[in-house]
Amino acid sequence: MTGIDPTPAVILAGGRSLRMGQDKALVRLANCTLVEHVAHQLARQTRIIAINSNSATSDIDKYPGALQFPVLPDHHPGLKGPLAGILTAMRWARELPGGFSQVATVPIDSPFFPTDLIERLAGNASAGRIAIAAFQDRLHPVFGIWPVALADELEQFLDTSCTYRLAAWLDHHPVAIVDFPPAGSRKNPFDPFFNINTPDDLRRAENLIGDDD
Repeated sequence: MTGIDPTPAVILAGGRSLRMGQDKALVRLANCTLVEHVAHQLARQTRIIAINSNSATSDIDKYPGALQFPVLPDHHPGLKGPLAGILTAMRWARELPGGFSQVATVPIDSPFFPTDLIERLAGNASAGRIAIAAFQDRLHPVFGIWPVALADELEQFLDTSCTYRLAAWLDHHPVAIVDFPPAGSRKNPFDPFFNINTPDDLRRAENLIGDDD
């Protein structure tokens, strides 16, 4: 990592957390909540951070006040998955002082993502091209950088499409896929985009977080 990137970033915390049984943002991993882990990782990469929360599934008043980040309700109504959060991120970034041409997103449930994520994605994005992360040919599209100029088009897609799948929307746009190396130790490498969906995943993450051999 060469320094702090100017690209703003949004933590997507609007999932329903059905398999976890509670708001994943507030699940504790080691001594911190997941939202704190992810925010700390992002703060090493950008100074401009917000949290997106679908008010139907997350109590935004419960987010730790010490984070000092704005919490953005979904711009588009209804439970329409990560695309609604990405649209919210685009609208927010475009309205920031000075305006931004692109915005990064990361999910709330993946605390091990690379410390050079934004730098590398931003280097592969452009005014008309999305950049998303991958590990060993597996795409992790919620880790992405999105041109804010696509906001109106995305809103129309959410209004008219019969599917809200992120992959379906990506099929209509040029995408740069950026592959990342494994996280973890030499003896125990793992997908840096490993996401915590269930209590079993949380137990695995607890084992991984202390593995720095």
